[in-house]
Amino acid sequence: MDWQLVADSFWPLLRGGLTGTIPLALASFAIGLVLALIVALLRLSPNPVLSWIGRAYVSVIRGTPLLVQLFVIFYGMPSIGILLDPWPSAIIAFSLNVGGYAAEVVRAAILSVPKGQWEAGWTVGMSPVRSLQRIILPQAARVSVPPLSNTFISLVKDTSLASLILVTEMFRKAQEIAAFSNEFLTIYVEAAFIYWLFCTVLSSGQNALEKRLDRYVAH
Repeated sequence: MDWQLVADSFWPLLRGGLTGTIPLALASFAIGLVLALIVALLRLSPNPVLSWIGRAYVSVIRGTPLLVQLFVIFYGMPSIGILLDPWPSAIIAFSLNVGGYAAEVVRAAILSVPKGQWEAGWTVGMSPVRSLQRIILPQAARVSVPPLSNTFISLVKDTSLASLILVTEMFRKAQEIAAFSNEFLTIYVEAAFIYWLFCTVLSSGQNALEKRLDRYVAH
């Protein structure tokens, strides 16, 4: 292994992760969570049309590969006159994907809150919307932290697919360095190591957050 190449390429790869991979994951996850909440509420709606829309969205997103979703948005949409740059395309695709998977997590978390909590809100004169905002969602948020954290960690790794639509993130940088140096194994192993570092840090943060939230749970 060329250790000098490893040392020289470490900072460019890390910088690609900090300025490309992590921002892409954060933006996509934030938008995806909003979509997930909307879709979860659609799934829970007593209106059959709204509920069907939510189920259809989840079915399409979970039933098709993320790579295909990326290609449809970046390479397919121009055929109907919608031309998007690589970054917006990646954010849209990842956000839609997160929304489809996280919607079921959010829905399950809302359903896990005892029905008596809704009744408590009605007793003090809260509307259903106010009860959802002030009582149900805060409790559901605590329940959904572990699976949503895992979704975010998976998203950080999935952002490597964005290199296939020309987004300059860490793996795209690794491809460029590997092509220039002709040391593909060395550079790709180094990129994998940095992905592992990111995920290890995020997992530590997840554990700390879960312990903090656990303080407010009666045992």
